[in-house]
Amino acid sequence: MLGIIGAMDEEVVKLKEMIEELQIFHKAGMDFYQGRICGKNVVVVKCGVGKVNAAICTQAMIDYFSISGIINTGIAGSLDIAIDIGDIVFATDTIEHDMDVEALGYEPGIIPDMKKSVFETDERLLHYAKEAAARAELPVHIFQGRVVSGDQFISSREKKEWLVSTFKGRCAEMEGAAIGHVAMLNHVPYLVIRAISDKADDSAEMDYPTFAARAIDNSIKLMTAFIKIYEE
Repeated sequence: MLGIIGAMDEEVVKLKEMIEELQIFHKAGMDFYQGRICGKNVVVVKCGVGKVNAAICTQAMIDYFSISGIINTGIAGSLDIAIDIGDIVFATDTIEHDMDVEALGYEPGIIPDMKKSVFETDERLLHYAKEAAARAELPVHIFQGRVVSGDQFISSREKKEWLVSTFKGRCAEMEGAAIGHVAMLNHVPYLVIRAISDKADDSAEMDYPTFAARAIDNSIKLMTAFIKIYEE
């Protein structure tokens, strides 16, 4: 069964509407929509914004459903001048950019007492995503790279430059690395897919409400194509 997590209603509502043989389960304060899309077994959920909500949701999904892979779909701010609004980023890995224990001698993003602080995404899921993008024929560019996550909406040029110089991030959002963290600990394959809604700089607060809907629409089209070709 494919698990699909989005932070906001807008990121998953159209997928929920596509579900046949629907059952709804209430777990950890969240509604998990289980059924079939395009003949494939899925469970779709809105986790809420931020790393804690995302982590709770991911663990509940793994505990209560037979999950073969997790896709985190949604929107993000671009950190790369080449990645424009509407474009899509497939994460090669994720990191929590707001993990800061530098005062104790750790590099930014490093989680003390963990073997890994960078969470690699699954190559098989990434392969499906690339194929889905080709089939969906979206009028945007597709990129790969690191997705950086933190409980912050990035809207300053200085912060954006720091995320690039420190982590080599290609886009920034608020959930992906937390989902990756939990997926890694549970040995469940995962992939973060992000459509760009803003430039994560001084224009972000203006760009986001204007372009978020368009970015989400591209993301939903991609996810529909992904589900059609996904095999457990």
